[in-house]
Amino acid sequence: MAQIMLDGINKVYPNGFQAVTDLSLTLEDGEFLVLVGPSGCGKSTALRMIAGLEEISGGTLRIGERVVNDVHPKDRDIAMVFQNYALYPHMTVAENIGFALKLAKVPKDEIKERVLSAARTLELEEQLEKKPGQLSGGQRQRVAMGRAIVRRPAVFLMDEPLSNLDAKLRVQMRAEIAGLQRDMGVTTFYVTHDQVEAMTMGDRVAVIKDGVLQQVDTPQNLYDNPTNIFVAAFIGSPSMNLYDARLAVDDDGIAIHLGSQTLRVPASILDVRPGLRGYDGRSITVGLRPEDIDDAALSPDHPADQTLQSTVALVESLGAEIMVHFGIDAPAADAGDPDAVEEVKTSEGASRCVARFNPRSTVALGQTVHAAVDTERFHYFDPATGLAVID
Repeated sequence: MAQIMLDGINKVYPNGFQAVTDLSLTLEDGEFLVLVGPSGCGKSTALRMIAGLEEISGGTLRIGERVVNDVHPKDRDIAMVFQNYALYPHMTVAENIGFALKLAKVPKDEIKERVLSAARTLELEEQLEKKPGQLSGGQRQRVAMGRAIVRRPAVFLMDEPLSNLDAKLRVQMRAEIAGLQRDMGVTTFYVTHDQVEAMTMGDRVAVIKDGVLQQVDTPQNLYDNPTNIFVAAFIGSPSMNLYDARLAVDDDGIAIHLGSQTLRVPASILDVRPGLRGYDGRSITVGLRPEDIDDAALSPDHPADQTLQSTVALVESLGAEIMVHFGIDAPAADAGDPDAVEEVKTSEGASRCVARFNPRSTVALGQTVHAAVDTERFHYFDPATGLAVID
């Protein structure tokens, strides 16, 4: 096991493109850290620099006590799990798992023992004599994991290892990988574009955009306290509703003007976020998680001045919850996510709002909906910088 320390790491390609900029990040011994971001943001480049498969343009990389900028990949004591499994089709499962040990001239009896141990851990004992072509996608991924485990490395590097699996198998495999990492205690650097994967697997999650680290925190803190509008929109499914609004402060608290509608925020919020006073009479970007909006018909005592009125544009019944889409005539804020593909406008041209309603709600397409908003759960961002207003 080992600590990994990236200190001001940069990657600039010969054509001048800067893929990673001043990346500083420390993985503690035995930690599972997930690096997540949209396509082309530099996350796989960062992993490949740790592996030694990409040259580092600047900064210092340490694994344990060693600076490894110029150390050959095979001498870094790491094991990689790739997106495409990278198995040898002509070899059996046992041969694939033990191949690196064979190259290292480990005695045959020890290879057999270590392969069997890895196979037991991964429930592959009955597959050892099969070829990769005879296995399911999940089994092939387990073989790739076994090949990494059997080497007993100080560090695991995983590059989107679940992206080729179907949705159900991804859920199963991410639980298995997280459990396996906990049992083995090996420092693990895991790269993915899937924020649900990141949130469910990592001890900590690092969010990257355009090669620049945005925030590193525990999954829950990342969700509850995003430091900027990009992180707020990227983390969470469905993503946070974000709008350009106007804020007014008075003796009774705060008024948030969302287009033609106004929501009241209790004065107690000013004690928590006194910096909001500086936005009195000014534009501000506000965000609401879907779970902080519910059907007002189920909460008859909910204040009318903390309620939005609109027309239902879409209802998605998921059994345990109902996703309700409706329009707000306030401009949708730009979160800067190039992978965002969700429709942000309703058919009437209003900005779309997504709410997570209680399944007892009887809302229907085309009906008027009164949506109860937990205004104490608003997130606030400076519209010029995109940074969270947190004090």
